[in-house]
Amino acid sequence: MSAKTFRHGVHPPENKGLTEGRLIERIPMPAEVVLPLSQHLGAPSVALVKAGDRVYRGQLIAKAGGFVSVPLHASVTGKVKAIELRHHPSGRMVESIVIATDPSSPQTLHNEEPVDWESMPAEQLLTMVKEGGFVGLGGAAFPTHVKLSVPEGKHVQYFLVNGCECEPYLTTDHRIMLDWADAIFLGIRIIQKLLGAEKTFIGVETNKWDAIRGLQDRVPADLPCELVPLETKYPQGAEKMLVTAVLQREIPSGKLPLDAQVVVQNVGTVAGIGELFSFGQPLIERVITVTGPGIKQPSTLLVPVGTALQEILDYCGGITEDASQILFGGPMMGTPQYDLRVPVTKGVSGIVCLTSKQAAGPRQEYACIRCASCLDACPVFLNPTQLGALARMGRYDEMLENYHLMDCMECGSCSYVCPSNIPLVQRFRVAKGVIREEMARKKNNAA
Repeated sequence: MSAKTFRHGVHPPENKGLTEGRLIERIPMPAEVVLPLSQHLGAPSVALVKAGDRVYRGQLIAKAGGFVSVPLHASVTGKVKAIELRHHPSGRMVESIVIATDPSSPQTLHNEEPVDWESMPAEQLLTMVKEGGFVGLGGAAFPTHVKLSVPEGKHVQYFLVNGCECEPYLTTDHRIMLDWADAIFLGIRIIQKLLGAEKTFIGVETNKWDAIRGLQDRVPADLPCELVPLETKYPQGAEKMLVTAVLQREIPSGKLPLDAQVVVQNVGTVAGIGELFSFGQPLIERVITVTGPGIKQPSTLLVPVGTALQEILDYCGGITEDASQILFGGPMMGTPQYDLRVPVTKGVSGIVCLTSKQAAGPRQEYACIRCASCLDACPVFLNPTQLGALARMGRYDEMLENYHLMDCMECGSCSYVCPSNIPLVQRFRVAKGVIREEMARKKNNAA
């Protein structure tokens, strides 16, 4: 099988050897979990419980706050300790449901039972996914049911499973593909039926040949599904890059994969949906990679959502003396953490602990030398050189109107290759934030 790919992109060191051979290990139940009501894109969930309530593992404790929102379930059996502001991975204080774990409980799943999904119409399957509280587990945390809701007049030809995991260090999806193949194929059957798609493709980078061959050997004979090896290149896992590489279809500016008759889901999300329909488990736990030269015992862990970062680091033997930065996610798009009390939320795919040698600390910035390295790296063919110059002068409207700023997916490839250490992607994020605030202000004034 030959590997497909997209144009441009970069090749950062993979650094996956620390955990790619580590089996998935379930950690002991934490003494307490902190479940933020906002741990997904869209409106926060709305609490249905109060302090003092006893709750059970898998029980609904907060309802969706709108269409672009998801419900929240208890990840442990115990007592609601408080509903209060707690530290969040975003750096903000967010209203959260705090549950003290019952140490005497066997922590079995609330209402565990198989689901007769084959007799369900597509609408009922979609409702179950929504009620399961699923979001994209690749890091974006976008509500899954929204992506699976096909508007009237639209058609889905192909379902595309994202098994690329192109971020350095992370091996979460790799282990899921090796260890949870049955759940993945059940999830594919359900989503394919839900979407009415003709066929499913699973895109996997070629640094995971064991996963490619393992899944290929286990594709059910009656399931229209094909494994597609992809060149190991960053950001191969971005939706637009993945669709281009697998199907040779380009998604136009401002459009979605659905506009190319494709829906994309992360392989971990697909496996989670398989488990939901196997025995009724909503999204209450997830697999994460704990890795990097700054952690003493790199591991692949299955953790309850809401477990504190400190507790996970302790389970892995703690950080090394020279550890200087901890990221939620990979080093290209991950978020630095400044408080070890923050909980693992649904969208956290990995914890990367870096030493001062690897951490991307402040670097001396030099003037742009017009080398065009950023243009050669940008996977969506923007002009980061010009965008960076406009951002430095605060000419945000010009970036939006003439240089397609909003098409930037903030992959960081431009910053990675810049020999002058110009923080391009950071400037683009600031520009987008200012533009969005201005748009919101105008909308409110017009209302």
